Amino acid sequence: MGHTVRVAVATLNQWAMDFQGNLERILRSIEIAVAGGATYRTGPELEVSGYSCEDHFHEPDTYLHCWEVLLELMRAPAAQNMLIDVGMPVQHRNVAYNCRVAFYNERIVLVRPKMIMCDDGNYRETRWFSPWTKERQTEELQLPRFVALALGQETVPIGDAVIATRDTCLGYEICEELWNPRSKHIDMSLAGVEIIVNGSGSYMQLRKAHITTDLIRNASYKAGGAYLFSNLRGCDGQRVYFNGCSAVALNGQVVARGRQFALGEVEVTVAAFDLQDIRAYRGALRSRSSLAASTPTYPRIQLPIELAGLAANWHTTPAGEPQATTTQGGEWSYHRPEEEIALGPACWLWDYLRRSGQGGFFLPLSGGVDSSSTAIIVYSMCRLVVEAVAGGDRQVRDDCRKILADPDYLPTDAGDLCGRLLFTCYMGTENSSQETRRRASTLAAQIRSHHLDIGIDTAVSALLGVFRLATGQTPRFRTDGGCPRQNLALQNIQARTRMVLAYLFAQLMLWVRGRPGGLLVLGSANVDEALRGYMTKYDCSSADVNPIGGISKVDLRRFLAYAQREFSLPVVAEIVQAPPTAELEPLVDGAIAQTDEQDMGLTYAELGEFGRLRKQAFCGPFSMFCKLAAAGGRDPAEIADKVKHFFRCYAINRHKMTVLTPSYHAESYSPDDNRFDHRPFLYRANWTWQFRAIDAELEQLARHHHLHHTPPNGSTAVPPPLPPPSRPADEHDSSPHDPSPTTGTGDHHGTLFFAGPHTGSANNTTTTTMSGAASAHHLYLPGDGQLTVAAGLPKSQSSGGYSRMHSSVMGKIKDRTGVPV
Repeated sequence: MGHTVRVAVATLNQWAMDFQGNLERILRSIEIAVAGGATYRTGPELEVSGYSCEDHFHEPDTYLHCWEVLLELMRAPAAQNMLIDVGMPVQHRNVAYNCRVAFYNERIVLVRPKMIMCDDGNYRETRWFSPWTKERQTEELQLPRFVALALGQETVPIGDAVIATRDTCLGYEICEELWNPRSKHIDMSLAGVEIIVNGSGSYMQLRKAHITTDLIRNASYKAGGAYLFSNLRGCDGQRVYFNGCSAVALNGQVVARGRQFALGEVEVTVAAFDLQDIRAYRGALRSRSSLAASTPTYPRIQLPIELAGLAANWHTTPAGEPQATTTQGGEWSYHRPEEEIALGPACWLWDYLRRSGQGGFFLPLSGGVDSSSTAIIVYSMCRLVVEAVAGGDRQVRDDCRKILADPDYLPTDAGDLCGRLLFTCYMGTENSSQETRRRASTLAAQIRSHHLDIGIDTAVSALLGVFRLATGQTPRFRTDGGCPRQNLALQNIQARTRMVLAYLFAQLMLWVRGRPGGLLVLGSANVDEALRGYMTKYDCSSADVNPIGGISKVDLRRFLAYAQREFSLPVVAEIVQAPPTAELEPLVDGAIAQTDEQDMGLTYAELGEFGRLRKQAFCGPFSMFCKLAAAGGRDPAEIADKVKHFFRCYAINRHKMTVLTPSYHAESYSPDDNRFDHRPFLYRANWTWQFRAIDAELEQLARHHHLHHTPPNGSTAVPPPLPPPSRPADEHDSSPHDPSPTTGTGDHHGTLFFAGPHTGSANNTTTTTMSGAASAHHLYLPGDGQLTVAAGLPKSQSSGGYSRMHSSVMGKIKDRTGVPV
């Protein structure tokens, strides 16, 4: 009798409330598992209904349709003689649970409810489900009447139990139970469970992939045994992208794994292992065996089959259909952050596009970092489509033909496909420079989008004419003697006109081209600008979806450097070199006189650090100041000014987050008000109490400094100037094998506000300084090795021109002026 078990973990691109499509994808995964010789198949969390049903989980229909789908699965010919479990919601005694439902040959074996809910980040599970709290206990679940009649089975055990076959034992964790400090796999393994199964709904976040892998590997290393992890992948109707990485680990080693990013809807990863290897590994862990001898047992649901002995009806999957993968483990290679940006948002956009029924995208392309990043992400999407079709993925091919309304089209060239799917438009005004116009048109030519170059001065003048006719007043720019309110209004009318025109063109461009349907409008505001509120409400940041809304400016620059090299886009070097600018104020001698960092009074690197302290470290104004001041290396008074300035701007502009365009979630400090970052949108903008606490702390620091730095002769001590940084604040060449680097602003969540090592002059100790705007951003590009960005800008074009002027709530905050409350 053999001891080798062959198992399959499914990665599915499900869609919330799409019961028909979800059924078909689950069935396809079962068929692939059978073809791969597996005797056991597991899948992701809530795969039957889709994870993101949200308040639909309050509807009885959702549970009814899940049971209907389960019946179809159990009756399917491919599902016979295989132990299968699926994820679905179940109601028991009027309580809703998130469950795994295991069945074998048209008999439900066990319903295992989730015991630890997830309510952090984008998760809100306790809004819909309750945890099963009765440890090592089961009850009898009364099956719905139509299910009972169809199966000839009235009840099934529900609760904290395991399944015992004749040759091994399986137990379940569900998603969060792996992340929790009291993970269930420890107790189950000590109780003799040899195969731990986890159906998960884990979403992508930059620099997160290694966490899941480490947890899976360590779970099987510490407890011994096999750990089967099955995850969703794709956009199932929300802002998150479930990031796959389904895997099988054995005794601390990943033996098989799936991909993190892909357009395919179904991927099945098959692994084979010897049960005797588990027993030998555990037997050698003497401390574990001592604990296991006294561990309470679990209720065991007996299933009279042998997983190692079930007949495996191997057969070949038809050409063009997904195949079972048996990728061997070894060292897990992680995507670098810039690769994650190139792949994740591209896959998310593809799912959104094909499921929305629209015919492509419309993007206002300014020639700057943000809109260029969005355009290149669409181009990356086109590359992935061509690659998938070349690999024989019929679903991707058929979706492409449906989107383009061309039943014979075969995507073989990314540029050609981009020209059919992406419509870009430079919307210039008299304040636009020739440089941005040229960069936009050049990028469009290199990715081959359908590009337009239009002027909108006529539309802006017409709107201002209406205002003049109604009021008799003519607003003027600041350079022409206008006040801050006039200056902002004249900028915002340009920005909002672009939004109106974007939707007009999006609705009609396919009509112009003789194709049915319309286009999705793409936004291109980054996460730092959203946090600071540096955007006009209802301008081009208002769109249908935004693939970069959860990505920082620093990471976007790194992504562009990567795209220039990998996608052969030479113009990207010029785009990254140019200082970010809104181009909404008049040019000076034909040159840009307005830059984003000067407008904001903060660098993008500083915004990233403030964002992490606010969200990840849960800092209010006072604790943020204290943390930064304690790091040393910079005048506490300047730190106080910047912290106050940030929180003023944040408070005044928080209302914009309530209408933030749905964005791809990628960053841990996203200010997305919909789900991720719940805060008020009406604040006391001068933070009276909090800022007074900062001032009091600043006075104490000044007294402490005076007491410890006054020379014996009573003269005033002047601290020596800090030496220049030995490396730029943004520079970091992360290794693809190091998921958690500890230096540089791009790749970690540590302190960035004080970035770059400095050598002290007195005792040769290492201190740090606040990242200044005049420091250079270095990105690695082909040709000359590295590109120096924004170095040597005059002070008027860099945020090094920060002064107390920027702390005023008047004048430097786009969209809404105000007065101190």
